[in-house]
Amino acid sequence: MFIDKVKIYIKAGSGGDGSASLHTEKYVPNGGPDGGDGGKGGDVVFVASTSENTLNAFHYQKHFRAGNGENGGRQRSYGKSGKDIVVTVPVGTVVKSTDGNIIADMFSDGQREVILTGGKGGRGNYHFKTSRRQSPSFAELGQKCDEYEVTLELKTIADVGLVGFPNVGKSTLLSVVSSAKPKIANYHFTTLSPNLGVVSYHDESFVIADIPGLIEGASEGLGLGHSFLRHIERTRLLVHVLDISGSENRDPLEDFQLINNEIYSYDAALKQLPMVVVANKMDMPGAEENLARFKAKYGSRYKIIPMTTIIHEGVDEFIMTVANGLKDAPKIKPIEFAPYKLQSEENDSFEIVKLDADVYEVVGGLVDMLSRKVDLDDYDSFRYFQRVIKERGVENALRKAGAHNGSTVIMGEIEFDLVD
Repeated sequence: MFIDKVKIYIKAGSGGDGSASLHTEKYVPNGGPDGGDGGKGGDVVFVASTSENTLNAFHYQKHFRAGNGENGGRQRSYGKSGKDIVVTVPVGTVVKSTDGNIIADMFSDGQREVILTGGKGGRGNYHFKTSRRQSPSFAELGQKCDEYEVTLELKTIADVGLVGFPNVGKSTLLSVVSSAKPKIANYHFTTLSPNLGVVSYHDESFVIADIPGLIEGASEGLGLGHSFLRHIERTRLLVHVLDISGSENRDPLEDFQLINNEIYSYDAALKQLPMVVVANKMDMPGAEENLARFKAKYGSRYKIIPMTTIIHEGVDEFIMTVANGLKDAPKIKPIEFAPYKLQSEENDSFEIVKLDADVYEVVGGLVDMLSRKVDLDDYDSFRYFQRVIKERGVENALRKAGAHNGSTVIMGEIEFDLVD
């Protein structure tokens, strides 16, 4: 089983609650507030590694949750921060939101990306002491974190991509030029996943990926190619393998055009990649005639290498040609994108929404912030809430929107009547 696309669920740790402790000690009257802050929640961290080359592990584990921060304690004791969770993915994995926005491109070995940040710990009641409020009995709640669904897509990072119809000898070619051991048999779709092989040439080496399952209509989802075309995006040079003999009653010139159409329909930018053509199965009847036809049509545009991979004929020329071609080929680069943030940054903005003739709702960052800081059962805390909505202009905004004395106002889980 080869998995190169999977959905998982990630959640950063919530922040711990602040403590509403009051200092008590013998011979110390009116000790005052001493509640400590809650600990920060753990982050969700993705790390790219060359030790993995599939997303198979995520077939069995779908949920990844960081640790929550501990609550604050008395005597201004801070809560312990939650433990980060580290998610190891193969190099070349692209992390996307459910609507397709790119969050991170895990391009380099050892690359670390914080995908979700843990929630802030709530402040203890020590922070809310004022000259008029000597013993606040309320504290701030820790910031709660939501769970998100993300998609992981593996785009194999290889220097060379082998493309072509099934059963033209791509796997055999990979096996004779590298130490890779792909499955080889004389039927279509023997290869069900991209195979990688490392090829040595003098003091250099390069990575070849066998891209399976390309047929006509692959770019529209037919066959297996739709699942694996993404693996071509990261290559620097394409090697198009043809059954030049036409042993399956197909014309190699038509095959060449059809596969190229599928590749370029998937991503027009791939036209910029250099391409080497391997005319395979030269030992078969009709190969010489078809090779002459192919050279007459395409010889001026492509480097064509006659090969019989099963007996290793043409291997040295192939390796030398590809190695030299890579010297001028474009370097593999990470995807250029504006990183998408799953979490919205905490802010104190708000807006008024009219729900009914006399019902108004206040929404935005200010509401989320106050929901953590306000305890409606505590008098001091409720007074703090009233002062904030007045100082931040919420009352004025409500009246400009048409609210009047007696209008119902909803702020998160708080509902009250507007009065002067």
